[in-house]
Amino acid sequence: MTQLDGIVKPKTRRSKRFMESRAPKLTEDVKRAMIMKGGNTSQIVTEALKDIYSLKKPDAVLYKKKNIARPFEDSTSLEFFSKKTDCSLFLFGSHNKKRPNNLIFGRMFDFHVLDMIELGIEKYVSLSEIKNSKCPEGTKPMLVFAGEAFDTDNEYKRLKSLLIDFFRGPNVSAVRLAGLEHVLHFTALEGKVYLRSYRCLLKKSGCRTPRIELEEIGPSFDLVMRRTHLASDDLYKLAHKQPKALKPKKKKNISHDAFGTTFGRVHMQKQDLSKLQTRKMKGLRKRKGDVVAEGDGQEPKVAKVEK
Repeated sequence: MTQLDGIVKPKTRRSKRFMESRAPKLTEDVKRAMIMKGGNTSQIVTEALKDIYSLKKPDAVLYKKKNIARPFEDSTSLEFFSKKTDCSLFLFGSHNKKRPNNLIFGRMFDFHVLDMIELGIEKYVSLSEIKNSKCPEGTKPMLVFAGEAFDTDNEYKRLKSLLIDFFRGPNVSAVRLAGLEHVLHFTALEGKVYLRSYRCLLKKSGCRTPRIELEEIGPSFDLVMRRTHLASDDLYKLAHKQPKALKPKKKKNISHDAFGTTFGRVHMQKQDLSKLQTRKMKGLRKRKGDVVAEGDGQEPKVAKVEK
């Protein structure tokens, strides 16, 4: 590939296909994650990175070599690897005396760091320690968030958005019932975040709908929030901007309520109700010889005149 005046021009068909795969698309590909460890790590961090990689596969890249980097001080190395591997998510593990068993979840926008949240591991149970059958690789998980902090606290709101981006998997139009077998449960309570992984078991219930039981398969994390690096509101809004082609077209005179009910507004010309045709009843029919008398401020009365 050659570069002239800031424009990269491919010289071969292979490089052209590569450039087209990296070009912006209306419907983006599945977000990939790069998982790497820092210059100093512990056994807990190493095992935790491998377990999270197994949950994220096949949309993840695991670096086995150590990378001497400090994302909160200098993120240039992360941005370089992000552009090289076309990954918009990253997980960085490290360990030191001040911040033991450290995990940093983050995401990129235009190959620059958008959000970073640092979580410390207080308790950890690996996949291998829980002797239960696991879900197949690449299973799309169901994400469950419990805790008031995910809806009220700004940092926990960003953490929830980041975890959804990290674990959501590919976008699908339909899912079969048997495919809903993996649950990732996040609980925010008293300044900590608890991550649990379950497998759904479909049991006989005597009716068409099966009975659901949850079986823990691991890994299990008790995490505490440490440092955060959050994007400004303007940059965060820019990162969520959608192309005009993807925005749904607004239909006039159609609205929806909180329950999803569709309401339509119909415009009609002004009607003259005095000429409205009503139902003809025998009791309302005027008789020959009836006289209508009007009183002072009273309702009109009908007087019958006998012949």
